[in-house]
Amino acid sequence: MDFANKSVLITGASRGIGAAIATAFASEGASVIVNYLQNATAAHATVAACQEAGGDAIAIQADVTDPAAVQRLVSEAQDAFGKVDILVNNAFAPFVFSPEQRAPFWDLEWDAFQSQLEGSVKAAHGVIQAVLPGMLDRADGSIINIATNLVNRPVVPYHDYTTAKSALIGFGRNLAMEVGALGIRVNTVCPGLVYPTAASREVKESLKDALIAQTPLGRIATPEDVAGPVLFLASPWAKFMTGQALYVDGGFVMR
Repeated sequence: MDFANKSVLITGASRGIGAAIATAFASEGASVIVNYLQNATAAHATVAACQEAGGDAIAIQADVTDPAAVQRLVSEAQDAFGKVDILVNNAFAPFVFSPEQRAPFWDLEWDAFQSQLEGSVKAAHGVIQAVLPGMLDRADGSIINIATNLVNRPVVPYHDYTTAKSALIGFGRNLAMEVGALGIRVNTVCPGLVYPTAASREVKESLKDALIAQTPLGRIATPEDVAGPVLFLASPWAKFMTGQALYVDGGFVMR
């Protein structure tokens, strides 16, 4: 793949899946905007990794649930690279994947759902609205949202998190329907459990072993496993794909 002369904005890209996606785009020649919320040290480490991989990169702090911060983020990205060709909505509200720590539905207040909806759907809504005018002017763009395979097979009922990611898939499909004729594609990548990441650090070996036993490819995903499908969807190789939810979980979900 060749992403030379393409600029990519990745939200929540200081570490984990976002950092792997950023580095993968940079290795194919892209200019990368590494968005982060708090961890400046990790974000600048990702920038250094992108530069070492052969791409240009900058880090921009912004809370993607804050409309003013989003406008500043996109403005600074455009000032740096002239445009945003590809947007990857990877950021989400803080969440820890731990069956032992999760709250059962009857103990979950609506605030928990609201927080996750804002972290996934509200954030995607705001950043997309900010980058969309430039994409519409060029009649070209690719938007990729990151969801989860739990929307199809909720082996652990993380009610608030999975509900928000389900909404994100529906959000993306509606958007794909509207902007497809205008040259913009919208797709979703749905990973299974990805390890190691900050969110998955509490997952016990027993659960990982149970998931591996049910996964045809026989292991847990790494952040780099998710990066490849994201690059594919952003590339001309996927130019006739939009509105899709691509499951990246070693065959744990087949559809």
